[in-house]
Amino acid sequence: MTLFGEQTRRLRARLGAVVMAPVHLLQLVTSAKSFLDNPIVGSRRLNRLGLHVARVRAAALLCAWRRRRLAHRVRDDWRDAFDRDGFVVIRDAVAPAEFAALRAAILAFEGPAREMRQGDAITRRLAIDPAMLSAIPALRALLARKDLTALFHYVASFRTTPLHYIQTIVSNDGGDARDPQEVLHADSFHASLKAWLFLNPVAADEGPFTYVRGSHRFTAERLDWEYRRSLADPRAIDRLSARGSPRVWDDDLAAMKLAAAEAMAVPENTLVVADTVGFHARGVSMRPGERVEIWSYARRNPFLPWLGGDLLSLPGLAERRIGWLWVLRDRLERHIGQPWRPAGVRSALSGLGDSSGDGQ
Repeated sequence: MTLFGEQTRRLRARLGAVVMAPVHLLQLVTSAKSFLDNPIVGSRRLNRLGLHVARVRAAALLCAWRRRRLAHRVRDDWRDAFDRDGFVVIRDAVAPAEFAALRAAILAFEGPAREMRQGDAITRRLAIDPAMLSAIPALRALLARKDLTALFHYVASFRTTPLHYIQTIVSNDGGDARDPQEVLHADSFHASLKAWLFLNPVAADEGPFTYVRGSHRFTAERLDWEYRRSLADPRAIDRLSARGSPRVWDDDLAAMKLAAAEAMAVPENTLVVADTVGFHARGVSMRPGERVEIWSYARRNPFLPWLGGDLLSLPGLAERRIGWLWVLRDRLERHIGQPWRPAGVRSALSGLGDSSGDGQ
């Protein structure tokens, strides 16, 4: 590159930074978490002054405020377990007499599928959309249950309808790298909901959900760890941590006075609901296998002080959101990436592994 070309590139970069500065500043009061993509979020000078920790503290305080107003609707034993551990395990979440028929209907359903590869694992998702809900009334009834809805709201800290999918995970599928989901991590700097209703048993060596009990709480030790990690050069650490999903290691857990992670071997028809600001992972799978589940997810702007007001959670809109999100992300692929590749019309189990999309 000539000297003139280099000067032009630098000038464009500076102009771009000026133009984007108001957007980056506004993102401080959103769920924006990437230390790479936002120079203010990733500023070591500002984070040395406490910017990142201030965002973490504010998000945690508002989350606690919202949860106090949602707590009365949650079963006492579920609420107590979540407050203590950061997750709830519910055996026989579906009435045992009804589970086999629900499972069979879900596994037989065919719809538009997406697949993503991460390391040696492939994840397939089928959106739980109007077509699936119409075909499987028992699934609609399950997702509308008031006790589960109240628990989901409490963990998410918002009255919001999660995105629901039928998810299949194929482990040890021959990739040339380790599945990054097997490394302990937090999804973000603030609370978010994930839930898994396992349709088949998951043994301790078959990629079980793994969690560090109590790691959803922002103790003094956790805040100190958050401060220290905010000072790292985002270009010198692993990409997922730099993008705001920090990986955590045994010495980090020890410094935060946390116990080792626990792998949860569970029978079929077990529901696990967790706040994934706590440290969690997909356990190591020692052999090829498939894990099938109803997977639910909700993450909202942590700085909103109200509980509801989510128009996309209204009946008739909530179940259509996933399709809209797929289309939007496809159109913005050049700018934001799109690791989820169309896999045709499939069931949860048919033709797994045909897609070769790489995840981030």
